[in-house]
Amino acid sequence: MLKNLKTAGLAALFVGSAVGAAHADKLQDVLDRGYLIAGSGSTNAPWHFKDENNELVGFDIDMLRLIAKGLFDDPTKVEFVNQSGDARIPNLATDKVDVTCQFMTVTPGRAQQVEFTIPYYREGVGLMLLDGGDYADYEALKAGGSDVTVSVLQNVYAEDMVHAALPEANVDQYESVDLMYQALNSGRADAAATDQSSLSWFMAQNPDRYKDAGFGWNPQSYSCAVKPGDQRWLNFVNSVLHEAMTGVDFNTYAASYQQWFGSELSPPQIGFPVEFK
Repeated sequence: MLKNLKTAGLAALFVGSAVGAAHADKLQDVLDRGYLIAGSGSTNAPWHFKDENNELVGFDIDMLRLIAKGLFDDPTKVEFVNQSGDARIPNLATDKVDVTCQFMTVTPGRAQQVEFTIPYYREGVGLMLLDGGDYADYEALKAGGSDVTVSVLQNVYAEDMVHAALPEANVDQYESVDLMYQALNSGRADAAATDQSSLSWFMAQNPDRYKDAGFGWNPQSYSCAVKPGDQRWLNFVNSVLHEAMTGVDFNTYAASYQQWFGSELSPPQIGFPVEFK
């Protein structure tokens, strides 16, 4: 009798677990709700910020609208949750958001807490120059040796980071990005070491003022993230991003890329999928 009760109890436990697992279907939950709940920021151009009409715009925002379009054939069916960087993972864990796209760098530590999608952008450090300044490009900066001064945002790793590209350069660290760029504009720095995306954004906004030195380093991947444990939802978001970069929604992705980074992307190669070469 006790053995039968124990067996029945275990069977009920397994059935309950199976029902719980079957209920873990974020894709169906979002479809039933009728709109996507998306986490991002609002203060970091060109990723997520308010435009002159107080509308939330940016590359991250466009990626989230692509997901909404994939769900409902309507990119406006998304509710944005404005979150700080340290809320990205907790908001996923507590189901406050369905997905986060917020210039989130993929790291092994974070991958233990969230499921990362395929990358939608590869970030890195670049060197921004004044157009018409003393140094024409990266090779000229490198040849300048210790005569070159580079401004950079203050960080414990800032000096080592700059010296990885320009071993002999003087490094001036600043407490804010604005001060770092002011140093370049005033001539106190010959180059500013900054995120490649920020460099591209500034060049797109000021095409006759700034230029790229032509060298990038310290690569890191930006991906969206979802709560762990729902492979169907992760697969769906991956499919949306993959086809935005390589397939049916490439024109939308390319238009966003050009708007925020000022570069025109070449269409994906027809035939054998280039990502598997």
